[in-house]
Amino acid sequence: MTHPFPISAPTLLNFFPLSPYHGSVTTVPRIPVEPPDQTNLVERLRSGDAGAYEQIVRDLTPRMLATAKRFLGSEADAEDAVQEAFLSAFKNLDKFQEGSQVGTWIHRILINAALMKLRSRNRRHEAAIEDLLPKFDSTGHAENPAQPWNLPGPDPIQADETRRVVREAIESLPDAYRTVLILRDVEQLDTESTAAALGITPNAVKTRLHRARQALRTLLDPHFRPEHSEPSDPQPS
Repeated sequence: MTHPFPISAPTLLNFFPLSPYHGSVTTVPRIPVEPPDQTNLVERLRSGDAGAYEQIVRDLTPRMLATAKRFLGSEADAEDAVQEAFLSAFKNLDKFQEGSQVGTWIHRILINAALMKLRSRNRRHEAAIEDLLPKFDSTGHAENPAQPWNLPGPDPIQADETRRVVREAIESLPDAYRTVLILRDVEQLDTESTAAALGITPNAVKTRLHRARQALRTLLDPHFRPEHSEPSDPQPS
């Protein structure tokens, strides 16, 4: 179907889940961060209850793996980050604040573990973000104006293909911009929390997010821009 106005990159993230564990806010229910039963869960963990450890690992691992893979790309690196997050959480149960949600707490630990792993590994070859931003001519007009996108319908095969395209586009963004986009538009952290996680200022978060969204639209545009304009209805003579 053709939309009358261009669909922004963040809106596309809402239309289609990026992984089986992160649902679209409009079509697929989210799998909750929290384990279904947290009754005395932290107390059981602190007492060394093996069943509590098994429960929380079983309930949280799928979404944590999906989150880590968005940051790191590699399945092996994602599994390492998840393992490191669980180990760190279990060693620091004394730092867990009563009244907080244990799943959310461990998820934040995972994000920090993924970001640390991302900083420590050799930097990959990246395209400059400037190459992906809109270009303007001497009159200030866009050289390649945004066009309405043809978004696929409810066909599951088309939806799967769209998810693949979106994932690959996000993964191809430069790390500094991809991490901001994931934290803000996918993990839904606020600006201040994103700045704290990355060790940058809130203004830097806003600038990087704006550029990341523009770059993501540039990458997705060839996939969703209609090849030919739809013919208009003939006018009566």
